Parts: sequence; C-alpha cells; structure tokens
Amino acid sequence: MNKDLLLAIDQGTTGSTALFMDLQGRTVAKANVEFPQHFPKPGWVEHRGEEILASVEAAVRKATAGDASLLERIAGIGITNQRETTVVWERATGKPIHNAIVWQCRRTAERCAELVAAGKSDLVRERTGLVIDAYFSGTKVAWILDAVEGARARAERGELAFGTIDSYLVHHLTGGEVHATDVTNASRTLLMNLRTLAWDDELLALLRVPAAVLPKIVPSAGTIGTTKGLAYLPDGIPVAGIAGDQQAALFGQACFAPGEAKCTYGTGAFVLMNVGETPVPSTSGLLTTVAWQVGGKVHYALEGSAFIAGAAVQWLRDGLGIIQQAPEIEALARSVEDDGGVLFVPALAGLGAPHWDADARGIVVGLTRGSNKGHLARAVLEGIALEVDDLLAAMAKDAGQSLKAVRVDGGASRNDLLMQLQSDLGEVRVDRPKDIESTSRGAAMLAGVGLGLLAFEGTSANAATFVEADVSFTPAAVAGWRDAMRLRWSDAIRRCRGPIRAE
Repeated sequence: MNKDLLLAIDQGTTGSTALFMDLQGRTVAKANVEFPQHFPKPGWVEHRGEEILASVEAAVRKATAGDASLLERIAGIGITNQRETTVVWERATGKPIHNAIVWQCRRTAERCAELVAAGKSDLVRERTGLVIDAYFSGTKVAWILDAVEGARARAERGELAFGTIDSYLVHHLTGGEVHATDVTNASRTLLMNLRTLAWDDELLALLRVPAAVLPKIVPSAGTIGTTKGLAYLPDGIPVAGIAGDQQAALFGQACFAPGEAKCTYGTGAFVLMNVGETPVPSTSGLLTTVAWQVGGKVHYALEGSAFIAGAAVQWLRDGLGIIQQAPEIEALARSVEDDGGVLFVPALAGLGAPHWDADARGIVVGLTRGSNKGHLARAVLEGIALEVDDLLAAMAKDAGQSLKAVRVDGGASRNDLLMQLQSDLGEVRVDRPKDIESTSRGAAMLAGVGLGLLAFEGTSANAATFVEADVSFTPAAVAGWRDAMRLRWSDAIRRCRGPIRAE
C-alpha cells in the first residue's frame, strides 16, 4: 500500500489530537480526546502519564475508526507537545514515578525566587534566552527527584529518565528504545545552551539535575526511531519530526522568513516571531528560543507567552456557568455595545511575559449595578486581546520593526470578535488560515521534511503551499479607543500585581 500519509500526534494541555495529512497538505482524518486535569493544591497542576498515553491511543483509534487502512498508509509520525510539562519515569518499565508537573504549575515559584535572589538571572538568560520562572522544566525535575523517596539516587545511577512530553511519547512509541528530545523542547528546560544546542553543565549543577536523566538532543526533522510494540499502530513507522507546540505552529503557519509571526490562542496565548539564524536577546521581557533545526540550519524565535487565554473562556463555562459551550461567548459579548467599564485581567495562573509575576492574580475591575454577563464576556475577550497586544508591542521593540501582520491559529482564533479586537488594539492585520490546526499540521510537515517527502530550503518550501488563507481582520477602531483601553489595562495590571496575598 502507498505510504502517502503523515500522522501528527499533538499532545496538548487538555487533550490529545491525532491528525492524518496527505502529501498535498489535505487533512484526511482528525480526532481529539480530552483527559483529566489534577489540582492537588492551589496553584499546582498535574497530569497522569498513563492518562496522557491513553488519550493518544484513543485519539488515533477514533481518527481511524472509519478507515483502518489509514494505518497502513502512514509514512511517518510527527510529534508536537505541551512543552514544559515534565515527566520522570523508570527506564526499565516506562512508568512515571510521579504525576507529570504541568507547565502551568507554580509549585517551584519559591525555588525560582531563591535563584533570582542569588543573582542567577543574568547567567540563565545569557545561556538559555529564558527567565528564571516556574513555567520551565528545570526546577520541576529537581522537585520530583527531591519529593519522591530515593529518586535522586536512582537518577544518578541511570535508572530514571526525564523528559518533556515529546520524550515521554518517543519512549512509548519506540518500545522504550529511544530517549530523545528535539532542540525546541530542550530550549525550554533552563538546561540547554541556546548557542551550542547542548546541555549546559553549569546550569545542571545550579538546578541540581543529574546528567544521567537527560535525553539526547536531536534536530526537529529527521528519523530518530520507529514504532514498536503498540496495540494501535503497526511496527516500523518512522518518528521523523518533533517540535514543541508553539514552534510547530510557527512552522505550520509557514513563518519561514525572519520577521514573520504567529499567535496561537489555546489554553494560553503564544506569540512567536522568526528572527533568523542568530538569536536575538530580549530587553522587553520576552524569551529567545529555538524555532526549529532543519537540514543542519537553526532558526531562532522571539516568544511571548500569556498563560491564560482559552482557559479564561473555560473558566466562564466551567467555573461560573455563564456559558454552556465555549463558542457561546462571542454572541454573549456582542449582546452589549461595549464592556460597560468592566475590565478583566486573565492572571489566573500568574502573569507571563512581559511581566513575569507569579504572584499576580486575575481580577475584574469596573463593576457597577448595571454590569451584566454580557459585559463580563466582552471583558474576557478584551483581556485576552490586551495581554496579546502587550506581547506584540514588546516583540516589535525587541525586533526593531513594527509588525504588519500576525497569523493566528488555535481554537479561540475562530472567534471573529476576538480577532477584530486584536487587530484594532495592535493596529495590525490579523490573518487566519482556513485550517487552524497549525500545531498538528506543523508536526506533520516536519515529519514530511524529515523523511524527504517535502522540500524545505531556507525561506522557501513546498510545505508553504499547505497554508491557505481564509480571512483577514484589519484595524477599524474609533480614534482614542485604543489609547483609552491601554490606559485602563495598565491600571488593572498594577492592581492585580499588588502585595502578595495569602493563599
């Protein structure tokens, strides 16, 4: 049978997606399966490794339910994942020794504060392009090794393996034969040198992470192993592409040239700009990260991360019961002419870039007796757009050029009102493709490139033809509205940061 399909496994924060794409860029089959979230303490977020693997298997089975022959047509697999979520498992059994610590989890914030107080910020930023924050993997690994009895000694003996979710999936898919991570995920650990693309001994010592637990760092495209011993996939399928979710979306949006940028509206909101083959340091609270390594060349990116975006809509649905389904927020927000003076800061998991304040908390300001759920719904959408606008402004400053356009994807990008608000606030064109599954498609595209089935050279690739535009949103704000919104936003940010509150 002709091997004419690429399978993307997109392991996200709340669910796993299996997407089958043909070599012309058409989505042939797709399915998503959610899995439970665990919150053992305020500010702590965990996943169970076994539930993640079960959701991946269920997504593949669901996607192929109507046509089992799809499995025989898979030429290769691309993996993309929630990047900083951390797993430590037994090499011999593949069994995690503790629940995965999710990227949103704040349990190591105190340790990060200690490192900052000890004057380690400049060292970490210079080596990694990152800031010291509980968001990243390094302090999570150390926490698990300290929290589980005997784990640190076992790690130093080589009995345990650490990985972000891509590594955990690679171990699972290859029957335990491969322990690897790609450069994009490695660049999110606080442990990899951004220029040498190797683990940094000084950072390992600083964060107390034994070298024996680390995966091999590999390029984003190229075969690193094959499937083995799975009940839901045939043996021998190459695993040929890996990238963290935001880098996969950047690739999937065909942002191959320096200066091109995208924003993914998922659980959080993530803006990345391709800055070319030389890393650009940020002076505006952003991160410098690896965009991808393909064909021996490395591209870097500037990144701004807002921890809460689509999750704020989920909060309206699940926490407050104001809507029954997430898409209902747009109609509810349009039921009022404006926000009625209500403003929402989505700091439900602290503030990410450019503020980096773990102690900030979400707030609603401007409530009156006349405020209603329509005003709150609109304020939530405006809050998402405002935090992304902060990222776009910081990115333009660091890059030394204004953004003319930003490409968008992710579930919340379907919301026309949100996209128009984004365009109005940033005075930027917002381009949305017909297929907003850019993360999954980017993983599939990387696998195709890694197998030599898709061409990719510098800024040109036939993979770029896979991205088909749907609609563009252009600025249409009334004069003065933008400045007034930003002034209100600055005041609300100040209020939500305030003194540290008792938990």
